[in-house]
Amino acid sequence: MIGNDVTFQNDDALTFVDGRVGRMRLNRPKAIHALNLSMVRKMTSSLVLWRNDPDVQLVMIDHADGRGFCAGGDVVGIAKSAKGHGAAGDAFFYQEYQMNHLMYTYEKPGIVFMDGITMGGGVGISMPCRYRIATERTVFSMPETGIGLFPDVGGGRYLSRLPGRLAQFLGLTGGRMDGAECLATRLATHYIPSDRLEDVKEQLCLHPEGAAAILDGASEPPPPAKILENLDQINKHFASDRLEDVLASLADDPSEWAQKQLKILRSKSPLSCKVTLRLLLVSPHFGDFADEMRLEFGIVHRIFRQHDFIEGVRALLIDKDNNPQWNPPTPEAVTDELVSSIFEPLTKQKAWRPIEMTGA
Repeated sequence: MIGNDVTFQNDDALTFVDGRVGRMRLNRPKAIHALNLSMVRKMTSSLVLWRNDPDVQLVMIDHADGRGFCAGGDVVGIAKSAKGHGAAGDAFFYQEYQMNHLMYTYEKPGIVFMDGITMGGGVGISMPCRYRIATERTVFSMPETGIGLFPDVGGGRYLSRLPGRLAQFLGLTGGRMDGAECLATRLATHYIPSDRLEDVKEQLCLHPEGAAAILDGASEPPPPAKILENLDQINKHFASDRLEDVLASLADDPSEWAQKQLKILRSKSPLSCKVTLRLLLVSPHFGDFADEMRLEFGIVHRIFRQHDFIEGVRALLIDKDNNPQWNPPTPEAVTDELVSSIFEPLTKQKAWRPIEMTGA
């Protein structure tokens, strides 16, 4: 570290100033740096502090030791909260979305290193950054329908800007993309081999004003983006905004790819899938990211209290039997009225609001 700034070695998130760069390092390696409320609060406080600090020109986000950047949010704790009155879950999502919005509207450029697993909440702190670095180890995914949630943290906006029907494919199946695929779809801005990252970070801290040139100089052409080879099939089978139509289209195609996607899709929460399709219809109409966050908080406020979230977390993350019993159990049983009720705006008292920023 350059300078005399103090790091907090025992914290789940390390925030400090390195040269002229405000740094945020995720530090929960045993949990693949999954975000908890204390991490969200510390990162948000640092962003607010650095916002008007003339000595901080750039914000850099990466992770400490471990095999991934960020596996998402601490959903096990949220599921336990949902069994009670859910206040802890509401607090986490409310403040996480405030952090996401602050990052999205932040005036100083951000750089994120999506080195390894980048899922859910990890996507939420990556996509607002001006520079998004993928590597040969990147695994990008929004897998929420497998645990009874939906692609939140701005997922409605980020996914819906992808080409063709990639948004529907990734949002429904939780499909994983590697670094080359992230670059090809513009989810990443640069592809840099992982063994160059530490040198790149050091150069950025010394010369933050030259960030673009440093990243361009360290980048190299990625391997072919395999997902683009399947784009025609994705556009065909995921063309409908009705889940039943998507399943029927895949079922009619005997190819190995289609049957694999059908099996995956049938394992997901039908309610979550229908909520995801509705989100991807609605989100493109929002010009203001605050409106997106307000919508998503209303959805998550209701959906994490549903049976499917508690059951999905149990089956995939607690008992790990991978046999969730969804309720409603089938797409046909998920009515339009149920989905619409989850999209109802919250009362003014409960509705999400961005952080009120004061000062120039």
